[in-house]
Amino acid sequence: MLQDDAFFVGIDPRYIDLQWFAAEDEGRTEEPTERKIQRAREEEGRVVKSQELIGAIGLLLPALAILFFAPYLLRTFTEMLQFFFQRAVELDPVKDQMVLALFINYFVRLALPLLAVAVFAALLSNIAQVGFLFTFKPLTFKFERIIPNFAQYFSKTLFSANGVFNLFKSMAKMAIIGLTAYFVIRSEIQKLINLESADIMLSFTTIASLAIRLMIIAALLLLILSIPDYLFQRWQYRESLKMSLQEVKEERKESEGDPQIKARLRARMRELLKQNIAENVPKADVVITNPTHFAIALEYNTSLYGPRVLAKGEDDLAQRIKKIAAENDVPVVENKPLARALYAEVDVGEIVPDQYFTIIAEILTRVKGIDYWTQKMRR
Repeated sequence: MLQDDAFFVGIDPRYIDLQWFAAEDEGRTEEPTERKIQRAREEEGRVVKSQELIGAIGLLLPALAILFFAPYLLRTFTEMLQFFFQRAVELDPVKDQMVLALFINYFVRLALPLLAVAVFAALLSNIAQVGFLFTFKPLTFKFERIIPNFAQYFSKTLFSANGVFNLFKSMAKMAIIGLTAYFVIRSEIQKLINLESADIMLSFTTIASLAIRLMIIAALLLLILSIPDYLFQRWQYRESLKMSLQEVKEERKESEGDPQIKARLRARMRELLKQNIAENVPKADVVITNPTHFAIALEYNTSLYGPRVLAKGEDDLAQRIKKIAAENDVPVVENKPLARALYAEVDVGEIVPDQYFTIIAEILTRVKGIDYWTQKMRR
């Protein structure tokens, strides 16, 4: 019957496929991109965070707060006990509403300082690791979370680096707490034995100081343990975000655009440039060339501050500019450094930078024979 049931669900009870315990991210070999990390942070609320660091700081700061506020807490606690014990036969908690109000008052005075420090510790430990991030995404209800997947559970808890690391981490925590308690109590064993004949206040303060010391030492050791835990969580986080080659290509397409679309856009831009070239080059006063790679058509008149680039092109477009210039009797002058500089620094429609005025003025004077341009641009 067992075999029939197993056959019904598609599992042979004598055979468990080892692929159940294989890594889920098979084939994800590429490091996550900054965009993938940012998306995981903002859209999914996934960040690098060590719970051990949160726990250690959450234990250390309240313990230090108890040590710091100890006189105040002891004084307030003693005052509360004296007040209620002295009036135990006078006050009726059922009829006297002031009893509840007084109790709440004492409770707030005792708990508020420690509660404030605990909240601060929780915020500090999270902000130190994550920064300012507030999101409900990790709390979003997902139906698949309530469906048991034992193969996935065992693969993550027992047959994974995370499971092995958590096992050793738990053992280390137990060892830290146990050994700390042993050595702290052992160092004060004689004092604890003598408490048998001590008064209640001395016994209380001795045990309280011993407990605080134990908490602080254990918290410091757990804080040290949280460092390798954070490094492991960071490594595991990046491993979980690793991408396949296909995912990297798709993300590159999203961020940079589809290469086919970009190619069509470039082709359309070339068509528009050709149309503008056909209209603007005949208006130019001179064309500066590389001579084979670059061509820049310049215009100048008295209404302009300086020469303006009407058209520019590289390779095929440069040859087309020179051809149109020849057809419309526009002078073509070869000047390699000037052509490279203008092509790299000046866009179509912009005025040429001042440092090029002198050499362009000389070129215009030579090809046009108009000294006024030279004088104008040298002012």
